Amino acid sequence: MNQPIKTWSENDRPREKMLQHGKNALSDAELLAILIRTGTREKNAVEIARDILSLGNQNLASLSRLSVEEMATIKGLGRVKAITICAALELGRRRRESEAILEKIANSRDAAAIMQPHLADLSHEEFWVILLNRANKVITRKNISVGGTSGTVVDAKIIFKEAIQARCSGIILCHNHPSGNNKPSEADIQLTRKLKEGALQLDLAILDHIIIAGSSFFSFADEGLL
Repeated sequence: MNQPIKTWSENDRPREKMLQHGKNALSDAELLAILIRTGTREKNAVEIARDILSLGNQNLASLSRLSVEEMATIKGLGRVKAITICAALELGRRRRESEAILEKIANSRDAAAIMQPHLADLSHEEFWVILLNRANKVITRKNISVGGTSGTVVDAKIIFKEAIQARCSGIILCHNHPSGNNKPSEADIQLTRKLKEGALQLDLAILDHIIIAGSSFFSFADEGLL
């Protein structure tokens, strides 16, 4: 039988618990319940929050990949509350992205840290470039293409146009594998070779190609593939 949150002891109610003990004291379900605000006759907000976590396999990263429509399928949630949760998850992603932006890239881990917050949770492939000056400081990042779940088309002319306009000296290629497998495909290897050859003609250097796969990444430079 559903027990409304307002009937719980004050120490157990998510809002009061946060005020008394801080946000770190709350579980993921309790934090989501604060966003949901109200439950239904059948389930309170915490129980609905647990259903949402189950939809994301108890993983917030998986949950962030869900669309509003997918999240709204949870009984008792509704479209408006689904939008609220999706917005909160997106703010968290943007916070991670802003924290990861480094002034200078010294290694593959630095490059992955810049792009991982953006690419790790996507359900489709995107191809980006990080453009660097001679001191390996980041000039800008550019989204080159957006594809489906198994690939995206990359136009070398667009990459080199962006590089020339930014007057960069080095380029780091980056794309994601939604499958979670960070190993490069034969197409990834051939594309990297093609871009490296083209860059040499323009006195540009392809410094690395990073493949983001969830929390892991693959570096062409580290593996001796450049």
